[in-house]
Amino acid sequence: LSSQPCWSEYLTTRIEQNMVVNCTCPISECRAQPTTAFICSIISSEEIIAKYEKALLRGYVECCSNLTWCTNPQGCDQILLKDGFGYGAACSKCSWISCFNCNFPEAHYPASCSHMSHMTCAKCNHGFCWRCLKPWRPIHKDYYNCSAMVSKAAWQEKRFQDYNERCTFHHHAREFAVTLRNRVSSISEMPKIRTLTFVLDACKVLEQARKVLAYSCVYSYYNQDTESMDIVEQQTESLELHTNAL
Repeated sequence: LSSQPCWSEYLTTRIEQNMVVNCTCPISECRAQPTTAFICSIISSEEIIAKYEKALLRGYVECCSNLTWCTNPQGCDQILLKDGFGYGAACSKCSWISCFNCNFPEAHYPASCSHMSHMTCAKCNHGFCWRCLKPWRPIHKDYYNCSAMVSKAAWQEKRFQDYNERCTFHHHAREFAVTLRNRVSSISEMPKIRTLTFVLDACKVLEQARKVLAYSCVYSYYNQDTESMDIVEQQTESLELHTNAL
């Protein structure tokens, strides 16, 4: 019992530093790990215990290859079950769709994971991977020749700016749809009339369409020379036309 204050301070420090999951006895030659029951009997602060339970949950999710956290940048503590196709189902809590195959914060169909990882310097046209910061060649699949002439680099920069502006526009338009849906949903004592129901449904469709259009810009940018791009561009143009009308 005389050592309880020492244990309490030791465990509290480990919990505060997010190092409690694999912590051992403070005696150097002892490799025993404190059990959950022991920690709960030593720590009296409910706040510290809550942090400990979160650390346990976080450690469990990180150890399970079929589990991941929702990647909503606005913040969400929901745990998601990965499917076998690499595309995440909508989060049941916030409706955000995460990508299970890369570190990009959301599902980005029709753009592939490699499209979201490949960055190109607008000044020298040097390609590199944003995740490992190593040159795109020869480790990654190559799309461009970094030793291209200055004129080609200038053309590439202009082309990037055009697609980037389109992509940014659709992301902003998507935010507008989300804001509008939230404003309509927040109306107190909202009457159950067909008009408002339609607005909510339309905002959801609009949000999804803008998302697809934004990532279609990424897809088109990296696949401009493929034979199937004419069909993709036609479909994208049609979707954008109907989305603007909506």
